[in-house]
Amino acid sequence: MTAIVFPGQGSQYLGMTKDFYDNFEVAKNTFEEIEDYLQINLKKIIFSNENDKLNLTKYTQVSIFTSSMIIFRTLISESNLDLSSISVMMGHSLGEYTALACSEKISIKDCSTLLKERSQLMNDTVSPNTTGMAALIGVDSKKVQSLIDDNKIDLEIANDNSPIQVVVSGDIEQIINNKDFFLKNNVKKYVILKVSAAFHSKFMISAQNELSARIENTNFKFTSINLISNYNANISNDSIEIKNALKKQMANKVKWTDSVKKLEQSGENKIIEIGPNNVLSSLIKRISSNFDIKSINKIEDMN
Repeated sequence: MTAIVFPGQGSQYLGMTKDFYDNFEVAKNTFEEIEDYLQINLKKIIFSNENDKLNLTKYTQVSIFTSSMIIFRTLISESNLDLSSISVMMGHSLGEYTALACSEKISIKDCSTLLKERSQLMNDTVSPNTTGMAALIGVDSKKVQSLIDDNKIDLEIANDNSPIQVVVSGDIEQIINNKDFFLKNNVKKYVILKVSAAFHSKFMISAQNELSARIENTNFKFTSINLISNYNANISNDSIEIKNALKKQMANKVKWTDSVKKLEQSGENKIIEIGPNNVLSSLIKRISSNFDIKSINKIEDMN
């Protein structure tokens, strides 16, 4: 059996999946299907980065989702990847939505429109350049949390990505002003991220509440594939539990390290990362050496 993982924001690059689009009918059809649902010219954004839209949150998320869906559907159609051989799916932040669509727990139409609304809300919910995020390299989440608590720093852990990579969210002044403090306390590298807001934090609560109503009205189906939630790192195949966890995802920490450990505990040892770049494969290798991992983002990776 196989686990599939899907990347989140930050994995995008110009021209992603152009090789799939040019060579496979299923890829072209998927592209056009999602464009019809969204009424967005994704080809211009992904293939030419018109007006740098590929790096704007309200377009980035649907672009990554579309690229991941194209690769997944091509694999199912053109390779020996069998849906019945997949036991678990999970994704990082927006990648969790991709996992829901690829596992057929929600329709591709519902997923497309949910992500369009989600990305717009995340983009617009706070004023530009007032909040932000930073990646801390070389320490784990327990260390970061103790530094935050002991020194009463007004930041939150947004992503627990691996034992040596943690992302914090907060007011932009807090992000900037605490850089030297963290670097003096065993953080090897402190990178302020190019994002539009403080995702997975209290600044997203109003956006999360708004999207929650849309999620509640979305039809979730039962399928044979389990999902591991970002919000609680639980493995589940219960539609209500999966839906309720998804409602809380946007304003809460992405528990990626715990999710990978949960996958390991389940006995699964084969992972395929599907989507642009191989960010998750690198993170997973930092968490556990017990997985056979393959990343597929170009045609040649299918072999």
